[in-house]
Amino acid sequence: FLRSNFAAVGTTNVAGMPFITSNTTAMPGITIDGEPVTTPIRLLGYKLAWTSVELERSQLTGQPIDKAKFDAMQSMYQMAIDRQVYTGSGGVEGLLNSSLITVGTVATGTGGGTAWTGKKPEEILADVNTLITGAWQASGYAACPEKLLLPPENFAYISTQKVSDAGSVSILTYLEDNSISLRTNGRKLEIVPVKWLSQRGAGNTGRMVAYTNRENFVRFPMVPIRRETPYFQDIMFVSPYIWAMGGVEFVYPETVRYADGI
Repeated sequence: FLRSNFAAVGTTNVAGMPFITSNTTAMPGITIDGEPVTTPIRLLGYKLAWTSVELERSQLTGQPIDKAKFDAMQSMYQMAIDRQVYTGSGGVEGLLNSSLITVGTVATGTGGGTAWTGKKPEEILADVNTLITGAWQASGYAACPEKLLLPPENFAYISTQKVSDAGSVSILTYLEDNSISLRTNGRKLEIVPVKWLSQRGAGNTGRMVAYTNRENFVRFPMVPIRRETPYFQDIMFVSPYIWAMGGVEFVYPETVRYADGI
């Protein structure tokens, strides 16, 4: 894919704007610095195999082995995609651990630590808004992150912890209603738990990730799973399944940002 930077020269007109007037003798142009980025698209696959005897016995017991193996393969397929997208493998990085992304550490709270369990709700909100604002600013205020990924333990904490003893609103709702993302994008910040973020940060701390889930900013190339031609091998019936996937493509890495220490 092409990771591009674009620019345009100014003019002699007002504030460098490309106005056309009776005195215009030349029009400015647009330049694009395109960086070709190549990530491998690798082929993966599983085969399902059983004998006619195994199939008949499993059907008699009400537990068809062909369906059981197919369901297990589907689970493994989904797990492989999940891992490749979030952490990468085979020499490519994922959404949560890319060396292209700016990494920071959340501020120390009044309790003396950075962990959310020891912070006040307004300090947690400040951590989230600082992360979002950092990515928003890096994009030239063109893309304000609309999605926040958290370790499951942090998500569970803010989901169950109330803003105050007298209130009934959770910290999760408090963040959704008061994030800079809501004020900028016009919709609530989408907060999602991701298991791969536990101890992902520096010093085995939790990491949170803010990004904009749009194809023109970040994407993942893959070819969905499909069944190839089944065949018999001796007394075995074999049904091969294949798919292909690459690595996460950060078209605009500045729209993504990490924060550790939560």
